[in-house]
Amino acid sequence: MLSHPDHVKLAGIVEHLQAVPYDVTRHQLYSAAELYEGYDPDNDESFAQCYDSCVYNHFLATGKTTDSVEESLARSLHDNGIHTGLKTFLRRYEPNRYIGIMGGHALKRTDTMFRLIAHMSKRLTELGFYMLSGGGPGAMEATHLGAWMAGRNGADLDDALAMLSSSPTFNDKGWLSSAFHVMKQYPQSRYISLGIPTWLYGHEPSTPFATHIAKFFENSIREDTILTIAYGGIIYTPGSAGTMQEIFQDAVQNHYLSFGFSSPMIFFGKDFWTEQIPIFPLLKELTHAGMYKNLILSITDDPEEVISQLMSFRREREKR
Repeated sequence: MLSHPDHVKLAGIVEHLQAVPYDVTRHQLYSAAELYEGYDPDNDESFAQCYDSCVYNHFLATGKTTDSVEESLARSLHDNGIHTGLKTFLRRYEPNRYIGIMGGHALKRTDTMFRLIAHMSKRLTELGFYMLSGGGPGAMEATHLGAWMAGRNGADLDDALAMLSSSPTFNDKGWLSSAFHVMKQYPQSRYISLGIPTWLYGHEPSTPFATHIAKFFENSIREDTILTIAYGGIIYTPGSAGTMQEIFQDAVQNHYLSFGFSSPMIFFGKDFWTEQIPIFPLLKELTHAGMYKNLILSITDDPEEVISQLMSFRREREKR
């Protein structure tokens, strides 16, 4: 039986759960419209008042690693609800068709690699794959832009890229508004993609091109989720610390066959992955030495080769 002090404490927790700027009872993924509720693409200053900004500001004010029991509980309830919504979403589609693209958040919209990722993602989406990423800017945005533009001709995607080029990075004014203007110019409701961002990196805005957004407070949950559900394989494009972490975390999952099988690890960009950051030859050497097993490794500069490998793996998996 609860004592009076316990009742008071419980009442305080309930009051906190009701006061936070996010819904602790939510059990579905976000859409871009929900995440950016209150934002007007024609008024960039309105970003400061949108839902995503309010949650991020609260996150910073209460501490990224909070000591508050009430706040920890609120965040855990929110993330559990998003995880529940994600499981519901994933049950709708064939798991072997989820493809992850990992890469740097700093990749500019004007970079050749950004264009290559977008066109590759567009083709994969049209072939029946479901694209997923960390849901932020750079290579992640290129992934979801390509999925959003699926079903249209390449010239339309190039036009969308031109519309985005005036704000090359997420630090540039107009980065978010130009994305919304592309979506207005090229509306679609046929193709889906999944972005999985986090408020831990809330200074990087989530790309609205992702049709479904699983935004978490806990980055560790988010990172593991991205790598876990990319059953169809992961394409690694040039990146830095975060991408390096994902490579070795994915290698561990594949080594131990954590989910019953190994998925392709495709490194896109030969010079980057063999000369600038020579992770690919390291993985090959460690595999040859027996320190890694079950890795399905490849490296290429050709998007068509990436697509061919993923299609081949999908056909093999669908036979089983």
